[in-house]
Amino acid sequence: MRIAVFGTGGVGGYFGGRLAQAGHHVTFIARGAHLEAIRRDGLRVESIAGDFHVAPASAVDDPSVVGVVDLVLVGVKAPQVAEAARAMKPLVGPGTVVLPLQNGVEAADQLAEVLGREPVVGGLCKLIAMIAGPGRIRHLGMPPQIVFGELDNRASERTARLKTLFDTCQGLEARVAEDIHAAIWGKFIFIAAFSGVGAVARVPAGVMRTVPETRGLIEAAMNEIRDVALARGVRLDDTVVARSMAAIDALPPQGTASMQRDIMAGRPSELSAQNGAVVRLAREAGIAVPVNDFLYRALIAQERLARGEIDAAAAGA
Repeated sequence: MRIAVFGTGGVGGYFGGRLAQAGHHVTFIARGAHLEAIRRDGLRVESIAGDFHVAPASAVDDPSVVGVVDLVLVGVKAPQVAEAARAMKPLVGPGTVVLPLQNGVEAADQLAEVLGREPVVGGLCKLIAMIAGPGRIRHLGMPPQIVFGELDNRASERTARLKTLFDTCQGLEARVAEDIHAAIWGKFIFIAAFSGVGAVARVPAGVMRTVPETRGLIEAAMNEIRDVALARGVRLDDTVVARSMAAIDALPPQGTASMQRDIMAGRPSELSAQNGAVVRLAREAGIAVPVNDFLYRALIAQERLARGEIDAAAAGA
């Protein structure tokens, strides 16, 4: 199976690296110093599930030189999905499967708008990982898991093939979801609340969950996101928030979300696809989400500065 990893950050680098480690034909799509290091030295992954080194590694910055592949793993940040969909067209043929692994709930629809609905399956992953330097991925926490399913929740040969493919890899668990939309929103409840509160509080998981005020803020944000999902017809069970809080309690004490790390470092983040999406989708459903609205309003100025949408000098920043 020929595989392209579109976006070789923490997520794409880790899962693509595991596929390459298992002997599959993987091409990493990257850019800048990261691309050059992978071409020169291969891809190094430092992981709590075992370090490994993929060398040589195939890496390019132009998808058109790769041609049609069997699988595209979409590892870019959520706000980049629409642009990535246009750029990955040369990779997608009649039998290609496109698997998004973003933190938000809109990636599959954004991909389908550009590529058509047929190639796209729903997907998510669970992993705390980051680029540690050019050509280096660091997996910091959470047992790596990848979950996927057809957008209409039917059983299919291609999702069974994906399961078999990922089962050849070390250091990850793969699962076909019975209801991929419930699975995606279940993760979204966890990650958007954890990311938003972490970005505002600027402390790691161990502190956030210990202080009653911040713990309560996380749970309140989760309850709001659950209500939005239910209003949109997503079938969530009654334990989803309790399970998400248990996942917070299981995080490494120093664990942080990628959105939190980006905002604290002054980089563009996934705010628009996480708490911003909660606010927008809640408005469409006629639901009040005061906690997520507060998180979004508290962070949007920093986000716009990071994206260059505000003239920092003119604003006196």
